[in-house]
Amino acid sequence: MTDHESRTMSFTTGPRAGERWFRGRSAGRPAERPDLVFVFADDLGWADLGCFGSPDIRTPNLDRAAASGVRFTHAYSASPVCSPTRIGLYTGRYPGRLHAGLEEPLRTRDERNGIPHDHPTLPKLLADAGYSTAMFGKWHCGWLPWFSPIRAGFQRFYGCLDGVIDYFEHIDTLGLHDFWEGETEIDEVGYATELISRESAAHIRAAGDEPIYVQVNYTAPHWPWEGPGDAETGARIRAEYDAMEVPTSYPLCDFHSGSIEKYVEMVEAMDAGFGEILAAIDDRGRAADTLLVFSSDNGGERWARNWPFVGEKGDLTEGGIRVPFFASWPAAVDGGQVCDRPTITMDWTATMLDAAGVAPDPAYPLDGPSLVPYLVEGAEHPGHDLFWRTNSQVAMRRGDVKYLHDRRPRPGLGQWPVHEGDYHLLYDVTVDGRERADLAPHHPDLVAAMRAETERFEASMLPYPDVTAPLPRPASPTGPAVGFAD
Repeated sequence: MTDHESRTMSFTTGPRAGERWFRGRSAGRPAERPDLVFVFADDLGWADLGCFGSPDIRTPNLDRAAASGVRFTHAYSASPVCSPTRIGLYTGRYPGRLHAGLEEPLRTRDERNGIPHDHPTLPKLLADAGYSTAMFGKWHCGWLPWFSPIRAGFQRFYGCLDGVIDYFEHIDTLGLHDFWEGETEIDEVGYATELISRESAAHIRAAGDEPIYVQVNYTAPHWPWEGPGDAETGARIRAEYDAMEVPTSYPLCDFHSGSIEKYVEMVEAMDAGFGEILAAIDDRGRAADTLLVFSSDNGGERWARNWPFVGEKGDLTEGGIRVPFFASWPAAVDGGQVCDRPTITMDWTATMLDAAGVAPDPAYPLDGPSLVPYLVEGAEHPGHDLFWRTNSQVAMRRGDVKYLHDRRPRPGLGQWPVHEGDYHLLYDVTVDGRERADLAPHHPDLVAAMRAETERFEASMLPYPDVTAPLPRPASPTGPAVGFAD
C-alpha cells in the first residue's frame, strides 16, 4: 500500500470491510455495447448511504449495487447546485460555457435559459448511434415552450421540468402543476419517488433489443420533507399556494418542518425504488452488460450528513461538491473495489460515450476524459485538473491538493470582527477533508500557480451577469416567470 493510500484510508475514504483498492482487469473492452443507466439523487449527503458510512439510513439496494462495482470516494459534482451539474452531465462541458449554467440554480423561465437545441448532448449522440434514450424524474435544464428533455435528445420523458415538485401534489416552486409525459401534462396520483421508480423499471423491462440509455433523476431527498405517508403535508402546501393570488412566499421550500427521521424515510424510499430498477435490469437479462452509475447532483443540505466534510450545497468546500458515487459494469470491472482518484461529472459523459463506442462532437470538446481505458484496459488514471466556480468562489483540485479562492466575508468568533473576503486557501484534501489546515503560507509558489490556472479557467467561461436572477414571480407582460432557488 502506498503512503497516499494509507493516509486516505485513515480518513475513512478507503476500502471498507470486504473491499480492496481498485485494480483494472486489463482484459480489454467487452465486445457488447453496454446498456447505460445513470441515477441522480438530489441533495444527498456524502455519508447518507450505508456503503459510505451512514449510521442511521438503511440502503441495502444501493449498497448491493455499489458492492458489485467501484465506489469512488473522491468523486465530485460539476457544481455545488443542481442545474449546472445536470448541464455538465448532458453536455460533457463545464456548465459556465452556457448561459443557463450561470444561474445557480436555474430559475428564469425564458428562451435563453436551457441547453441550446443545436448543442450536442449525451442523449443526442447516443440516440444517433442506435441507443434508445429515456429520462425519468427531474429535468431542471429549461422550461417549455423553449426547452425539454425531448428537445435535448431523450426519446421519452416522464417527470418534472422544475428543480423541485411536491411529492404528492406535483406542483412546482410557483405552485403550478409540473408532471409530464413527453411534452404533455399528465395527472398522476402517487408519491413522486415511487412513480419515478415504477416507470423507470417498467421502461427497462419493456426495452427492445437495441442498447438503452436510461437517465433516472430522483427528486429525493430534496425538500419538501415528505415521506411516502405524508400526503397531508402536500395538501397543506397546495392549500397555502391556492390562498395566494400571486405567490409572495414559497411553501414548497418547507423551511419550517422536517427532521432527521423524515429525511431517513425519504432516502430509504429512494433506496426501495432503486431496488425496483435493479430488479428490472436483472429481468432484462443484461445486468453484466449494464454500466450503472449512481451519484448525487451536489452536496447535501439541512438534514443531510456530509461528514467528515465541512460546507454544504451551494459551497465549494468539500461538503458542497464531494458526492457519494459508484459505478458498476460487471462484464468489464470487478466488484468490491474503491478508487480514491479525483473524478468529476463530465468525466462520466466521456466515459459513457466511450463505453458505447460513440465519438463526441469535435466542435464541442468535452471537459473530461474517458475513464474506460483506466477501468478496463489497465491504463493509468487520466488525472487532470478539476475546476469549479460560483459567483463568489472558484476552486481547483490538482492531485492531492485543492486551491480555494473565496471572495465572501467570514465571521470571526463571538464578537470578533467579520473578516472581509478575498481568501486564497490551500488544503491537502486527502488528509484534511474538513479544510481546516490552510497550507497556503507554506507553499506560495503552488498557490500562485493554481491561482493563475483558475484565472485562465474563469476567463474561458461566460461572465456572470451583473445582476442575479430577480425575486421569484409568475410570468407577466413585464417579464418571464422566475422560480424559487432550489
